[in-house]
Amino acid sequence: MAQTHAFPELHPGLVTSLVSGSHPRPHETLGQHPVEGGFVIRAVRPLAWSVTAVQADGTRIKLAHLSEGLWQGFAAGPGQAYTLETSYDNGPAWVMDDPYRFVPSVGEVDLYLWGEGRHEQIWNVLGAHYRPHEGVEGTSFSVWAPHAIAVRVLGDFNSWDGVLYPMRRLDNNGVWELFVPGLTPGNTYKFELQTATGEWVRRADPMARHTEHPPATASVVAETHHVWDDAAWLATRGATDVLNSPMSVYEMHVGSWRPGLGYRDLADQLIEYLTETGFTHVEFMPLAEHPFGGSWGYQVTGYYAPTSRFGSPDDLKYLIDRLHRAGFGVIMDWVPGHFPKDEWALAKFDGQPLYEHSDPRRGEQPDWGTLIFNFGDSQVRNFLVANALYWLEEFHIDGLRVDAVASMLYLDYSREGDDWLPNKYGGRENLEAISFLQEVNATAYKRNPGIVMIAEESTSWGGVTAPTENEGLGFGVKWNMGWMHDSLKYMQFDPMYRSHHHNDITFSFLYAFSENFLLPISHDEVVHGKGSLLAKMPGDQWQKLANVRAYLAFMWAHPGKQLLFMGSEFGQPSEWSEQRGLDWWILDQPVHQGLLKLVSQLNTVYKAEGALWSQDNSAAGFEWLEGGDAANNVISFLRWDTDGQPIAVLMNFSGTPVNYRSGLPFAGTWDELLNTDAAEYGGSGVGNFGSVEATDEPWAGRPASAQLTLPPLAGLWLKLRKDEPAALTSGIDPAI
Repeated sequence: MAQTHAFPELHPGLVTSLVSGSHPRPHETLGQHPVEGGFVIRAVRPLAWSVTAVQADGTRIKLAHLSEGLWQGFAAGPGQAYTLETSYDNGPAWVMDDPYRFVPSVGEVDLYLWGEGRHEQIWNVLGAHYRPHEGVEGTSFSVWAPHAIAVRVLGDFNSWDGVLYPMRRLDNNGVWELFVPGLTPGNTYKFELQTATGEWVRRADPMARHTEHPPATASVVAETHHVWDDAAWLATRGATDVLNSPMSVYEMHVGSWRPGLGYRDLADQLIEYLTETGFTHVEFMPLAEHPFGGSWGYQVTGYYAPTSRFGSPDDLKYLIDRLHRAGFGVIMDWVPGHFPKDEWALAKFDGQPLYEHSDPRRGEQPDWGTLIFNFGDSQVRNFLVANALYWLEEFHIDGLRVDAVASMLYLDYSREGDDWLPNKYGGRENLEAISFLQEVNATAYKRNPGIVMIAEESTSWGGVTAPTENEGLGFGVKWNMGWMHDSLKYMQFDPMYRSHHHNDITFSFLYAFSENFLLPISHDEVVHGKGSLLAKMPGDQWQKLANVRAYLAFMWAHPGKQLLFMGSEFGQPSEWSEQRGLDWWILDQPVHQGLLKLVSQLNTVYKAEGALWSQDNSAAGFEWLEGGDAANNVISFLRWDTDGQPIAVLMNFSGTPVNYRSGLPFAGTWDELLNTDAAEYGGSGVGNFGSVEATDEPWAGRPASAQLTLPPLAGLWLKLRKDEPAALTSGIDPAI
């Protein structure tokens, strides 16, 4: 039937923008729109021979070609769903649903919350989502690009030509949307954006939940099928005070722990190893997608996508689920401070600074050649706050270790002279970043009971772990970088000279309770020429191993949680490199097996003895026995549990045994819970035959004392035997 209906006239410029895929609101013209007596159906099909709309009731409506590849036709009666049947060059018909007949797949409430910077689950809105829309299966695409003139989606489903897939701008805030019916998970895609200068640029999806395997850079339409089985773990976690519970963290780089293992393969081997060594948590170095493996994940391009190097997002969920069911907490490094300049990712996303601050004095990180987020922009803050929640809620992560917090707090971080921009008060504090950190911490704790937010913060900034309502940053735990630097410095001296540096091993106790601390021996201490933990130690091979054993006993007994990087637990000889696996072969040597056995015993005793963790963040949990014996390279102290039961820790950092009298709070038999010089750990076997007898002879201000042998380069942990009456109380000021 010939077309006789009169349609609204279309301006030639409108037609050109539609057929070139550069119109910002193509749905206003394309698709199905009411006219007198029915509906007009329009579609762009360049080079087509014929285009026919096939309605749900089977009615076929042949569209007429207007110009430049734009087609239209009249559908009488009420509107119906329809498909488009297109033939080219008299070839077979190409049938597909019309993306431009659908209402927006992003709701008004979502747009409002995003506009306010308060959408705590924005990952369910922006990005690519395979889901039904108006009863049709397909993928909804949406992206924030406020500076773009036009946006198209392109991928393997349209031969990477987005001309037929322009998106519509939904609001003044710059959210663009398109629903593509029939598009299924596994398809790759990017967004193509026309900048203010008219240039078209291609970008990966900032909200992509899956990506191609690097070095490929496309985003992937994802769908999860994982069914979680860790409800018991989450319930227990929510009822646990993580700050006053045992936390012994094994830090690892997935790609180089045992090379070749993916997320699923890793589960069995990692659980077996954590069970053997006794750690309570594993901390993964960043797992968000990153283009350069040598960055170890600290230069992120896909904040919502687990790196595909080791499998799919569901594979990572499987690993975390398995770890939880085996009783292990999972911490992940999170990098909200900066991102790389790769042109296909976040940098100048829509043709000009968007995620980064536009002023290079605030928007560029000179140390790492990266860009700094604009923490004062409400949508950028929302992107990052929601990202933290995404990992905690979608992947059941138990804690986030926030990388490089100091670089966020100070506007002059790593900058010299006038190469920085003061805040509105003329100061160096980054007020917007401070506010962001407070917001992300408060929100994470509010929504996820039992999690822990951990700050890698290397300065003396006050209140890192103070509550946000008290003007603190709101972290749960802070890395104690001062302890790490001072104690490693001390250990690297030959025992002959340690007496001159005694303050390095004792200074951390002066501020041990100023924050909630974690003691880190992390990957940063075993790279870039620093050597492994074992290599840092002085002396021959036996002395090096003895020093490591003593150091770890000191670390585990010191107030605060502890973190140890992979390989240090068995005395890896070589410096860590992400390009190869650990030196597992060294475990063929009994002395290295002994060190591994010691770490296992440290964790076993640590978890069993509340004195070592139940008052980690209270001065009531610590007392000096002797902190000033520099001549002997000896320190000794008590750790108290909440029931008033102590563990005595005596450390001999000299190279010879010491016949020593130590004051103690109670008389009775004190058993050796741990002796790092025991032969089973590779030591010389010097000790006290398993226990020492404390008499009521006062010593050094204590009501009781014991004569004992301190092994060389070793630590002793002593505990009053349970059948002994605690007849005396210390009554000693903790400052003594």
